Amino acid sequence: MKACLRVGSARQPAAAVVAWPEQEEERGMRMVGRIVSTGMVAAAVLALAACGSDDESDSAAATTSASAASQAQTTPQRHGRECTADDVKTTGGFGEAPTITIPGDCDPPQQLITKDLVVGTGPAAQAGQQLTMNYTLVTWSDHQKLDSSFDRGQPFPLTLGAGEVIPGWDQGLAGITEGSRRLLIIPPNLGYGRGGNGVKPNETLVFVTDAVKVGA
Repeated sequence: MKACLRVGSARQPAAAVVAWPEQEEERGMRMVGRIVSTGMVAAAVLALAACGSDDESDSAAATTSASAASQAQTTPQRHGRECTADDVKTTGGFGEAPTITIPGDCDPPQQLITKDLVVGTGPAAQAGQQLTMNYTLVTWSDHQKLDSSFDRGQPFPLTLGAGEVIPGWDQGLAGITEGSRRLLIIPPNLGYGRGGNGVKPNETLVFVTDAVKVGA
């Protein structure tokens, strides 16, 4: 940003009615002074206007650049293919804290995706039943772990289908058997939508869940 200086001018003294030669010379010098002063003020005004124009141009350019950068950050790159459950890589067996690796060469799916990574032998969960779940959550946009009950050492209780959790869990955990590990890929409309609980707006959620207990 360029600095602009505000230039002021002093009022010139009035000329004498009767002037001797010395006074005429002095008056002439004052007249020259006024002309020079007027010229300087005019030049300063022009410079000030030019400076303002430069500032406006600089400001407009900065705003345009910031807007373009913000749009680039908020507009994800599209790959033309939706990811499947097989594209998301996980490690760890039932009861172990999992790792989740989200691919960078496909787009987040628009529908709920579930996949049993480990199949238990216990009863299958039905709506209205109590579940005790362990989970790890990774957010799609930044591939970062956001939450994990494994890290806290405290499983999460819920009543399936009662609206106590996001729709992606109520729908995605239906039929899970005790002792199973299930991958859930949940689109924004079945997750937090416009955001909340530390989740960004329009975020796709990736969970690895363990059904510690099905039923009371």
